[in-house]
Amino acid sequence: MRTPVYWSSALEDIPVPDYADVMIGVLPPGASEDPRVWAEEIFSLRALPRWVGAAMAVRQALVPLLGVRRAPRDVFRVARVEGEEALIVADDRHLDFRCGVAVDAAARLVRVTTTVRLKGWRGRVYFMPVRLAHPVVVHAMMRSARRRLAATRSPS
Repeated sequence: MRTPVYWSSALEDIPVPDYADVMIGVLPPGASEDPRVWAEEIFSLRALPRWVGAAMAVRQALVPLLGVRRAPRDVFRVARVEGEEALIVADDRHLDFRCGVAVDAAARLVRVTTTVRLKGWRGRVYFMPVRLAHPVVVHAMMRSARRRLAATRSPS
């Protein structure tokens, strides 16, 4: 029996995060096993669940009130891929963010690991509502990506 290893490169830059979570989903039969494909699909702005897109639009409108910059359109671009994991890196004045999207083809699992380091009062205030919503948002984004990637599987 294979013992899976659940280390994420999201923990390399932020080994002692102020916030961390891991979401695991099932890899659909025939779907891509490429972690970059999964990361890009999970964070695709064009394919976000509508309510997540609306929440992100509200975030963009409100963060300047805290002195936090609006996120650029490419904030969730893949910085690098190492082995079975794609890493997204976003650093700003109020927080540092890492998200590792890993595909374990043998176990048929997709894993999303998020780590956050907060910086100053702006980071703490900004992250209060995000902390509550984050697991629900990531779960919805993974579910949406899973549906889309399962639908694009190649015919047998």
